[in-house]
Amino acid sequence: MSDMAPEFLTVGTGEAARRIAVRVRQGGGPPVVWLGGFRSDMTATKATALDAWASQRGRTLIRFDYAAHGASSGTFTECTISSWLEDAQAVLAAYATEAPILVGSSMGGWIACLAARDRANGGQATAGLVLIAPALDFTEELIWNRLGEAARAMLIRDGILRRPSDYGSEPDPITLNLIDDGRRHCMLGDTVDPACPVHILQGMRDTDVPYTHALKILGRLPAEGTVLTLIADGDHRLSRPQDIARLVAAVDEIA
Repeated sequence: MSDMAPEFLTVGTGEAARRIAVRVRQGGGPPVVWLGGFRSDMTATKATALDAWASQRGRTLIRFDYAAHGASSGTFTECTISSWLEDAQAVLAAYATEAPILVGSSMGGWIACLAARDRANGGQATAGLVLIAPALDFTEELIWNRLGEAARAMLIRDGILRRPSDYGSEPDPITLNLIDDGRRHCMLGDTVDPACPVHILQGMRDTDVPYTHALKILGRLPAEGTVLTLIADGDHRLSRPQDIARLVAAVDEIA
């Protein structure tokens, strides 16, 4: 149960092996899978609120922490989009016994889209995507492209750049490996078809993932089955009670 200690799933082999913490609330309906954001974890506000909803509704909810996040093992500066995607795919393979609803926040929105696309390519269905301020291609579009010439030179020279964070006392360590690996997974240069309904929730006061980024994603998705909800006074977190209500309603609609 979700109020108990997490169970652990080993992902990767050899030196790359890590223990991924997973919490599963058993219930009915398509399993809802929470994919958190960059440096967030499965005890954060939206994930916990979604778990409370699942408990009330008798729904299956799967939460997990990527490597080097929350209760999972791993070294943050050794992780990449590839490794975090592998974490998500391993959790889906182990716990999602039927077509899941993937709920992705910020970076988790990118991971969710990559996972859904890979599932479709492998003949596996996804019931739907609910994406909160989805940060597709953020390593390129929202980090690299925003860096000045001096910061880029420092990142290339040192292999790491520490950026102040609005969400914690410690700066975010951005590695050159993260940027380079992210380029292998960029989606916005082409159409994005996860082969399922998509509902995007986006705050228009979001300075981390601007709403213009959501509009760009919208232009890459199939029109059929795609909904974008713009919240004029919403920030990046979208964790207020009214924002949580919109999140739950979006999941309910797909379910």
